[in-house]
Amino acid sequence: MKIIMFTVRDDEEAAIREWEKKIGVQVDINNLELDAETVRKAMGYDGIVIQQRNRISDPVIYETLEKFGLKQLTSRTAGFDMIDIEQATAHGLAVTNVPAYSPNSVAELAVTQTMRLIRNLPLFDERGRQQDFRWSGLMAREIRSLTVGVIGAGRIGGTVARLFKALGATVIANDIVERDDLREILTYVAKEEILKTADVVTLHVPLMEATTHLIDAEALALMKRDAFLVNASRGPVVDTDALITALQNKEIAGAALDTLNGEEHFFNQDLRGKDIPSEQLKALRAMPNVLITPHIGFYTNLAVQNMVEISLNDVLAILKTGRSEHQVNQVAVEN
Repeated sequence: MKIIMFTVRDDEEAAIREWEKKIGVQVDINNLELDAETVRKAMGYDGIVIQQRNRISDPVIYETLEKFGLKQLTSRTAGFDMIDIEQATAHGLAVTNVPAYSPNSVAELAVTQTMRLIRNLPLFDERGRQQDFRWSGLMAREIRSLTVGVIGAGRIGGTVARLFKALGATVIANDIVERDDLREILTYVAKEEILKTADVVTLHVPLMEATTHLIDAEALALMKRDAFLVNASRGPVVDTDALITALQNKEIAGAALDTLNGEEHFFNQDLRGKDIPSEQLKALRAMPNVLITPHIGFYTNLAVQNMVEISLNDVLAILKTGRSEHQVNQVAVEN
């Protein structure tokens, strides 16, 4: 049995080799994205794992994978919107993702960024750059005085809720599935109530048709003028143009964004001395009350190890049993 992994970073290789040694399955790696040209490298392999943001839409890719006899296409991230699920299903490819690699990795970033926002640290940083060291007008709030609204209280959102509760915040949440194990630390309410009452609204939903522009101009208009928005899920969950307008008009107090629409064109790239290929990013970077991180919520030692191990285990599960608990489409794989 042989597995090929695309777009492998140097920091993933140790975990890959550890899994390979433990399981006894050959894993070959490259640093290429999967496209109509590179798909040829999958010839002769039993399984395939990818990690990329660029859309895999060319029919040739799915036709070639089926021709090579591959039965699955595994994303070693929570997001799988880069994969054309309809085409994958039509060509007999079971698609899997890693829905919860290390919930703490993203949750801790959301808490960290919230603390920076409520302590006005971005504004103090801006003043400091101008050699203005006054604190007048920037009184902070303590977390125990805040109501934190979690939209999407799954594994990651649930962890966010527990962390904020431990710090003394009042936590409210909205999700299509209400978990009994979270009821002792939060109260489930409608999304509109979160927007109207929360001091911090933090997003932890998957990207799908129902969540695209979940936070739009109408939603932002419901938020309190001194409230903050935190997005550590997927960029298109927020209507970025609407967010920029709301921030410019001081309809909300600020935002922390670990993901942006079109981020594949600039995040994890060295653009020093180059023009930023996003007017939205330019506008957001110019605002001292906006924190931007280049989609690093997943980037911790434990999360990277989990993403490698879970994705490779999913490949084995499909090849051996025809099914994975992380499968996102309905494909009957024959063994």
